[in-house]
Amino acid sequence: MEEEWANSEHRMGTSIMAVQYNGGVVVGADSRTTTGSYIANRVSDKLTQVSDKIYCCRSGSAADTQAISDYVKYYLHLHSAELDDAPTVKTAASLFQLLCYNNKNNLSAGIIVGGWDKYDGGSVYSIPIGGAMIRQPYTIGGSGSSYIYGYCDANFKEDMTREDAQQFVINALSLAMSRDGSSGGVIRLA
Repeated sequence: MEEEWANSEHRMGTSIMAVQYNGGVVVGADSRTTTGSYIANRVSDKLTQVSDKIYCCRSGSAADTQAISDYVKYYLHLHSAELDDAPTVKTAASLFQLLCYNNKNNLSAGIIVGGWDKYDGGSVYSIPIGGAMIRQPYTIGGSGSSYIYGYCDANFKEDMTREDAQQFVINALSLAMSRDGSSGGVIRLA
């Protein structure tokens, strides 16, 4: 008899979030990766830098989200070279959205894109599974997010300082990790 985790896809039972603050964006994630009910990695990095000032938070299939992030990073590099200018956060989010939507039947990928550009300043976009694209002042995702909607709605404030935004992310992710059995490990911030 073969173990259930031996043939399961590596998934990220995840808590991810991004928050816009006065001057930028803070992105954060837990670090646990699961294979079924087996914890495959306690210290994985679910935050991926796709450009100098743009990050994404990845949830869903680890393989799918890593591949999509690599494609977007490549396309943004080409885009930047062609325009001789840094890409915007909206451009990065649009690329993620295009790839996720066009492959929605083949991928399990929920992405949060956050970063800073000279046109919009700090901005946050959510690309949930299925490929919609929504700009929000903050967004949460992954299996742990269902435990912290109330906390986030009650404690988010417009125009937070960087320190306040970081503490908001740390508190929210800590609460999600304490409730969600698939989230855990350490909190990573960027």
